[in-house]
Amino acid sequence: MMKAYGQIALPGDRLEQRVEAERPFVMEVGGEKVATVVGIISQREGKAYFVPLKSIYVPKVWDVVIGLVESVSAASWMVDINSPYQALLYAQDFLGRSFNPSTDDLYQILKPGEYVKAKVVAFDKTRSPLLSVQGEGLGRFIKGAVIDVPPARIPRIIGKKRSMTSLLEEKTGCSVFPAVNGRVHVDCPSPELEAIAIMAIRLIERESHTAGLTERVAKFIEEERRRRGI
Repeated sequence: MMKAYGQIALPGDRLEQRVEAERPFVMEVGGEKVATVVGIISQREGKAYFVPLKSIYVPKVWDVVIGLVESVSAASWMVDINSPYQALLYAQDFLGRSFNPSTDDLYQILKPGEYVKAKVVAFDKTRSPLLSVQGEGLGRFIKGAVIDVPPARIPRIIGKKRSMTSLLEEKTGCSVFPAVNGRVHVDCPSPELEAIAIMAIRLIERESHTAGLTERVAKFIEEERRRRGI
């Protein structure tokens, strides 16, 4: 029996053709849509969606990700991209010039615990994903905060045509960047606005499968700002 609106779907359950979903959370098997992870059938604006409740991030070339520097090797950094696959960032790429091991101290240039915004430039599941920070807006995050969310929640945090992210930015005055690998960078004018932005993102994370979420998020931010007097 196919799953209907509001029901939980388990791996192997069939979904109606009208249900919109993304691979690899739903696959086509024998002409039918089949769930590959646990999810819920949600409805927004008259359309049905499959919302994964849990997921992992699998890198794709040209994805822009937020990575956490974990360790330093002789000529590169190993970067956690919230995936089963640990990524590699070469010193030459980060520096934008030739790397000189006798004068370039990688521990001083980019330390473990720091975050970078980078693009995946190579990955074929037989080796570590290769990152690059060469490009506009890429590189180390100098300020702001990074929070982890399930990768499956990122589309809801972005919204259609970036609608939810734009709402967050408009209502808080923060810059918000949701990365496909399940991390969100927020850069706000004050610690109080940063706290509100993070709380709003957590609200989206908890209630991503529900209708009317945009209005609730807007109301939450407005009430929180009023309560705090900002």
